[in-house]
Amino acid sequence: MTPSRASEGRASEKVLQGGGYGMKTLKDAGIGETVVVKRLHGEGPVKRRIMDMGITKGVEIYVRKVAPLGDPMELNLRGYELSVRKADAEMIELE
Repeated sequence: MTPSRASEGRASEKVLQGGGYGMKTLKDAGIGETVVVKRLHGEGPVKRRIMDMGITKGVEIYVRKVAPLGDPMELNLRGYELSVRKADAEMIELE
């Protein structure tokens, strides 16, 4: 990864973390944990895609498995299984 790409990644992480206030995202949820979605971050097509997968405010998500390197995560929600990339999981804020 080039230095400019690395700094871009860190900058976007700070934005997603609400300026460092330590909000909990789906990426932080552990295996076997059931969590509730509080809010979706992101804009336009990215947010729409997450919502189209059934991830909306108030939905319960069970974290079934996480790959060894953390990407992807296998989730159960609304009666079906879903695999989500780490980048998408960071955009899902939990209660």
